Amino acid sequence: MDEVEYDVTKARQKKTKVGSFRVNPDGTQERRKIPLAQSEAFLTDLLDKVCERMNDYKLEDDPVTKEKTFKRFAPRKEDDIYKEFKKFYFYSDAYRPLKFACEAIIEEYEDEILSLIAQEVHHLADKLCSGKSGLCKTSANHTEL
Repeated sequence: MDEVEYDVTKARQKKTKVGSFRVNPDGTQERRKIPLAQSEAFLTDLLDKVCERMNDYKLEDDPVTKEKTFKRFAPRKEDDIYKEFKKFYFYSDAYRPLKFACEAIIEEYEDEILSLIAQEVHHLADKLCSGKSGLCKTSANHTEL
């Protein structure tokens, strides 16, 4: 959900509007401009591709609790180090369970995720966890999906 929220936040900042054709009850067409972050095409594409980024995460052991969690290690395109980093390709089978879990969550909760985005909710992971899915556990520091 952090990856989804990151892309939606970037799209909201751009304030780009895309056209949408609506057919009125009388059969006439109306063209409206809607924000990119609320565009069905943008959101569908985002949800289709977001799980591919799970290779940007690595499995870590918490030094205190010894729990295993996935944490993002790869820089984003906007980060200064990205140009150097992209010269290397990292692949590990360790991310595969995370990718499969991501795909399963997206498939099962797509409507809820889209609804939260439409409501311009922040902290999507927390909202999806607390109000919609029951998939998360809460620790003292954060909610994990």
